[in-house]
Amino acid sequence: MGFSEKLVARAIDEAGDDNNEAMLETLLTYAALEGSTEQELDIARCRQIDEDAELAKEFDAEVHNKIVADCDQKIDADSDFWSSDYEENGAYDFSDSDSDEKEYTSVSLSEKQKTSFLTDMGYPADEASLAIERCGPNSSLEELANFLCAAQMARAEDPYYVDPPAVKKHKYLFNEMGKHKRRRISANGFGDSEEHIRLPNPMVGFGVPTDPCPITHRKLPEAALGPPYFYYENVALTPKGVWDTISRFLYDVEPEFVDSKFFCAANRKRGYIHNLPIKNRFPLLPLAPRTIHDALPLTKRWWPSWDTRTKLNCLQTVTGSSRNTERIRKILEDWSRGSQGTDPPPHVQKFILDECRKWNFVWVGRNKVAPLEPDEVEILLGFPRNHTRGGGISRTDRYKSLGNSFQVDTVAYHLSVLKDKFPYGIKMLSLFSGIGGAEVALHRLGIPLKVVVSVEKSEGNRNVVRGWWEQTNQKGTLIDIEDVQQLTGDKLEQLISAFGGFDLVIGGSPCNNLAGSNRVSRDGLEGKESSLFYDYFRILDLVRCIMGKK
Repeated sequence: MGFSEKLVARAIDEAGDDNNEAMLETLLTYAALEGSTEQELDIARCRQIDEDAELAKEFDAEVHNKIVADCDQKIDADSDFWSSDYEENGAYDFSDSDSDEKEYTSVSLSEKQKTSFLTDMGYPADEASLAIERCGPNSSLEELANFLCAAQMARAEDPYYVDPPAVKKHKYLFNEMGKHKRRRISANGFGDSEEHIRLPNPMVGFGVPTDPCPITHRKLPEAALGPPYFYYENVALTPKGVWDTISRFLYDVEPEFVDSKFFCAANRKRGYIHNLPIKNRFPLLPLAPRTIHDALPLTKRWWPSWDTRTKLNCLQTVTGSSRNTERIRKILEDWSRGSQGTDPPPHVQKFILDECRKWNFVWVGRNKVAPLEPDEVEILLGFPRNHTRGGGISRTDRYKSLGNSFQVDTVAYHLSVLKDKFPYGIKMLSLFSGIGGAEVALHRLGIPLKVVVSVEKSEGNRNVVRGWWEQTNQKGTLIDIEDVQQLTGDKLEQLISAFGGFDLVIGGSPCNNLAGSNRVSRDGLEGKESSLFYDYFRILDLVRCIMGKK
């Protein structure tokens, strides 16, 4: 439904251009008087409302499709078990209506003018832009207003709708040394390129210890060459385009995707972007156990033959409950009483195996499964036993900190090339340090830690790193900083002047809004937590800029 240019001009003259409600009312009145009977007008309006209601449902889904989710059991945002390729919404096709109502000639306005007009009417600019996209560039102001009004009514009638949180947009970055860094990215951090980085299969990166022919040479972009070396990690299975964006910001370096199942007894799919050499890598010795039974030998006695798992799934920040394990025990005991020792039927086996894979349950007795203990998770991730125990950190926080950490053997394999380069010690800036996976990896490689500036928000994690530092009798300097926001240009200049620069900038920003298990706020790099990647880039770029001037 549209209005002639003459009619719009007449309405503006009578109602004024500063009273939008009066103007719309005037337009509707004159439209009725121009030949439509009241009955015809009602029919046309009903048809338009029905069409707008259908469009509004799809529009409203765009606004809050990740707000309402089944949260009966919250699974770790770092899980690879639930991860899958991000499915982008398909394009909507709004074909011509079958309505017989008369179409009026629309006033010719640009999209910018339409957006400005709608925002003046009180509609948010992003909703106005989306309405224009959905209704088409030739849609009239009345059609757009009806569409937006219908969307707001749909939201008002939905008892489960809540307004999404405001998201900080990172479209332009300026570092504090005055150098302009501009990167074009979309609202989800996906970028403009239609070609996305694809994950390899198998996920072995440039090579793993068991690979007889690893890749030993690559050409880095000139902008990526050190000093300092840098190393960035995050989950591999992200919304499409996220790794393209990360790569563009980190000097167009090609990501290296590795599954830690080639280094330990658990799957852990991760992407790494770094400017390290890749020749003459070597693994930590002794090699970590590669199967569940080797890593947890006491489970072998109770392990049923029909549970064919040899690797655990990604180690999460939460564990299965006693309700899950008790249900499995009752099912198996009920079956055992009447089965005379035979294996449970396939459908029972499938249910139990699904639960075991989902929660990484292991067998600890006859018909008994249990979640991994924190010290078992420490072993699987390559940390020393009791690394996270004590120091005021709770059992729940131990699981959370371990689930968010590096897999030490994997990271150490990549960092092993630094041993010959820094025989007298390395100076490291560790961002989002967690429980010190990078520090433990370098220590196990035999690389002295001359200076470590550790940036970590969690006080419990900082206590873990400090305790490990003291227990391993480190001779270097450890500096704790609570928040990456405290690392301003002035602060970095002070640190670089005091220590003569950094040899390595390492870190992995939070993956909360990237991982496939997050069904509520998988917002890519624009998510509240995962947008901290831009702080990693900001700090790295500042360090390179300051060191380049020395």
